[in-house]
Parts: sequence; C-alpha cells; structure tokens
Amino acid sequence: MERNLKNVLVISFGFLFLFTAYGGLQSLQSSLNSEEGLGVASLSVLYAALILSSMFLPPILIKKLGCKWTIASSMCCYIAFSLGNFYASWYTLIPTSVILGLGGAPLWSAKCTYLTIAGTSYAEKTGKSAKDIINQYFGVFFLVFQSSGIWGNLISSLIFSQSSTKVEISEEDLACCGAYNCLTDTTNTTESTKPSTSLIYTLLGVYTASGVLAVLLIIIFLDQIKSDQAETEKEKLEAPSFWSTFLATFQHLKDKRQCLLIPLTMYSGFEQGFLSGDYTKAYVTCALGIQYVGYVMICFAAVNSLCSLLFGKISQFTGRKFLFALATVTNAACIIALLLWKPHSKQFAVFFVFPALWGLSDAVWQTQTNGLYGILFEKHKEAAFANYRLWESLGFVIAFGYSTKLQVYIKLYILLSVLALSMMTYGVVECLEAKSSSGTPSATKKENGGPLTQETYM
Repeated sequence: MERNLKNVLVISFGFLFLFTAYGGLQSLQSSLNSEEGLGVASLSVLYAALILSSMFLPPILIKKLGCKWTIASSMCCYIAFSLGNFYASWYTLIPTSVILGLGGAPLWSAKCTYLTIAGTSYAEKTGKSAKDIINQYFGVFFLVFQSSGIWGNLISSLIFSQSSTKVEISEEDLACCGAYNCLTDTTNTTESTKPSTSLIYTLLGVYTASGVLAVLLIIIFLDQIKSDQAETEKEKLEAPSFWSTFLATFQHLKDKRQCLLIPLTMYSGFEQGFLSGDYTKAYVTCALGIQYVGYVMICFAAVNSLCSLLFGKISQFTGRKFLFALATVTNAACIIALLLWKPHSKQFAVFFVFPALWGLSDAVWQTQTNGLYGILFEKHKEAAFANYRLWESLGFVIAFGYSTKLQVYIKLYILLSVLALSMMTYGVVECLEAKSSSGTPSATKKENGGPLTQETYM
C-alpha cells in the first residue's frame, strides 16, 4: 500500500474510533446526566471552549508539536471527557468539557493540515494535480469518519438493551413527554428509565477503550511529516498572529453578506442542538426509554450521510436555492408536527420519521452553507470559515444553554423563528449576488451553487 494512503487510512480510522465514543456520548448527555441539566450544560461549555480554542490554539500547537503529536494529544482531551462521565458531576464534567473543547479545534486543524501536506507530497511525486489528490484523501477520510455516528449509537443501544428491568412508562408519565413537557416531571421520568450503573460503566468503558485505541493507532502507525515537507505549511502557520487572525475574523463582518448569513449559520447549531439535546430526552427517552436513543440517532446519521453525498452531486443540476427551499419546508414541517404530536410508545415508527427528515434537512444546511461560504468569500476563505465556526458554535452554546430552562414548545418556536429569519436574510444575500453577478460569465456558476462537495470536506 502506498505510504501516504496508509497514513490517510490511519487518520481516518483513528477519527472513527474517537468519534464513535464522543458521538455516542453527546447523544446521551441530556438523558444520561439529566440532574439539574448537567449533561446539556457540559455540552454548552464544551462548544464555548471550542470557540476560544479555534481562535488561537491550532497554529501554536501544530507549530510546536507537529501534526502527528497535535492529533494524538488532542485525542487525549476527548478521552478525558469519557473519563469524566464515570463520576458525572459539576466538578468532573464541566472541567473535562473545557478540556475537550480546547482540544477540538487543534485536532481538526492538524488533520486538515496533515491530509493537505500528504496529498501535495504524493502529487509532486506522481506529477498529478495536487487539488485532485487532496480531494481524494478528504473523500476517503469522510467515507470512513461519517460512519462513526452509526457505530457509537449502535453500541449504546445494544448495551442498554441488556437491562434486565424493563420499565413500563405509565400514561401519567407519557403525558409529560413531548412539546409541552413538565420540566420537573420529565426529569423523574428520565431517571426511572435510566439503565443500571453497571451498564453505564460498561458503555463508558467501551467508549474509553475506543478513544485509547484511536490514540494508539496515531502514535504507532501514523508517520510524522518530515520537516522539509512541513516547512511551507509551518511558514503559513507562523505568518498570522493570534491578534491578526482574531481581527481578520471580525473585520470580515464589514462584508454585508457575512452579517446576513449569521442567522443561517447559527441556525445550524440550533437545530443540531435541539435534536441531540431535546428530541432525544423529551420524546425518545421519555416515551420509549434511553435504550432507543442510539437507534434513533443512527437513523439521523445514516440519512444525513446519504443525503450529504446525494445533494453534493445534484446541486449542480438543481441549484442551491431549490435545496435550501427543500430543507426549509422539511424542517418547518417537522417543527410544527413536533408541536402538535403527543409521543406514545404505540407510535413506534414515528420516533424514527422525525430524525430521518431532520437528517435530510441537516444535510442541506451542512453542505450548502459550507459551499455558499466558499463561493461568496473565495478571496477571504480563512476569515469566512472562522466566522462559520464561530457562529455555528455560538448556536450550539445558546441551544444547550437554555435547554433546561425552557419548555420544549418554546424552543420549537425559537427554532421556527430563527429558521424564518435565516431564510429572509439568505434571500437578501441571493438578491445581492444576482445583482452583482448579472451579465458576468460567472453568474451561471454562482447560480448553480458551484463546487459544494469539496468545501463540505474542509
């Protein structure tokens, strides 16, 4: 096997094992650690730390440690979060959430840097296009990585289904599920369906072992990038200081289009936060039991992955406007239906319909919004994508932050309002683009949405 491809596979499977653990834990936080909203509070803190981390840590760590050891050390931050869940309290989960958040940005930046250098190196040896090789490497990475959502949730469901005590959820408790949930009573319902401590420890043990395996894979099998190969990349990393990067991120807000895209970008964090923080707790865990959370999230991950691939292919034929309209109608219909639906265990299939439709919508928000940023801000991509990460993470922070303070129906109304605002401001962006590109050769390309799939990878 060619050496660079071997390294790509090592990184891909390392991330697969790591996010099999983290993805499963994130889906369970609102149900597993529901006392005083500890689980969702930890996720809110995590994304707040991620915002800070993305602003200054990646260049510093990659410069000092190199890509390999930045990846390995950042992965250890994720293991710390798994360990914190063994004795979940405000004194263990909040600090480990901060640690994970700080490690998140360097992990992804080092991965992107490594794959870019590996692709460029192989292209120089073979005389092929560096862009094509890099895109192939990212394609291999995401092909392996995106299945982590399936495996992590499958593990949790299989382990929790071993519970010997099957709790019957009474009609009185079911009345507290759904949009008009009883804030205090739902916690009690969640507690009554909580698995035994031994099963929780078994799951956390498997997740921790998966994280350790990821670190060992990187340390043992990933080749360190030679200094001459990384020299150019290091120079790029050395060039911008923290303050210049920080200022560039906020100076980019002078662009009217960037300001108009803030609601759409934040909505991505809001809707993902609702599904993993509120739908799993107030609907699935409350009416079916925590053992079904994994299966429901598998449905979301599978549809999301398939639709991401599909929409990346068909966007050149349909244009991004059609896909945004499809996602808006689908998401709005789900929100309205969730406001009206009273979940009951007899309506088993319905619990999977919502995450499937949510996965379809989320695939559009992820692929098309990333692609839109890449097309609109082609000359200022670094500042643009820094804004993307900033506002999406802020959406997560807010969504998880108010999760335990508001009833579900209020959160659904907030989602619907932000979605409506997002589409209005997005429409203004499209109008501005239509005016600026009218009569130019690039107008057709911009109208069709451009090369969206590669921006999604980044």
